[in-house]
Amino acid sequence: MSGHSKWATTKRKKAKIDQARAKVFTRIIRELTVSARMGGSDPDANPRLRAAVLKAKGANMPAKNIEQAIAKGAGELEGQSFSEITYEGYGPAGTAIIIASMTDNRVRTVAELRNIFSKNGGNLGEEGSVAWMFKDMGIITLPKSAIAEDKLFELVTENGAEDLLTEGDDYEIRVPPAAYNGLLEALHQQKLTPSNSELAKLAENRIMVTGEDAAKVVKLLDMLDDHDDLQNVWTNADFDSEELENL
Repeated sequence: MSGHSKWATTKRKKAKIDQARAKVFTRIIRELTVSARMGGSDPDANPRLRAAVLKAKGANMPAKNIEQAIAKGAGELEGQSFSEITYEGYGPAGTAIIIASMTDNRVRTVAELRNIFSKNGGNLGEEGSVAWMFKDMGIITLPKSAIAEDKLFELVTENGAEDLLTEGDDYEIRVPPAAYNGLLEALHQQKLTPSNSELAKLAENRIMVTGEDAAKVVKLLDMLDDHDDLQNVWTNADFDSEELENL
């Protein structure tokens, strides 16, 4: 299991594909709206919005939906106002969890998250309770077919990247948050289109959970990931891949 990945990248497949797709659309729409509100409606001048547009297109979101979400964020159309809030908590076996949310009702969201944690042997913590166990890092993936490794290495290191991983079919570029937008812009100038990009939380040290503890943590993470207000969920929990498949 990849050490930096949000839980959504490893959780078991959902039976109802249409519902899963709708949830992805909802999360991307919120990201488009907030990105446009914070940095303007022009993707060429707003790296965060450009990354959200790429993600939307990668999910085959209709262009009309993308345009409407951006217009709402820019104040050109009426729409809900979302706030970005990060929550922290503990799961079973002492695992740490960080949740990135976008909500239009903070009171409702925190009450529902607290209920999910308590029902699954965890507890929602105070700000800073587990954040010290993680570090912020920009993660950008790029198809290997787009550019030779030596050329990409030169480009990304000149623009602040800390690491370039080459396993699988994609490059994975890790970059500190302060250099994230600049690196996205540098890739854009070279007409290189990332397959995905996000600001993530990387656990400094991971905890292997097995048996009943693994089942409990998986259930908690699944319920969190299903919550409508959540954008990303990160954890320091690690699982045996074969055991995870059987949970």
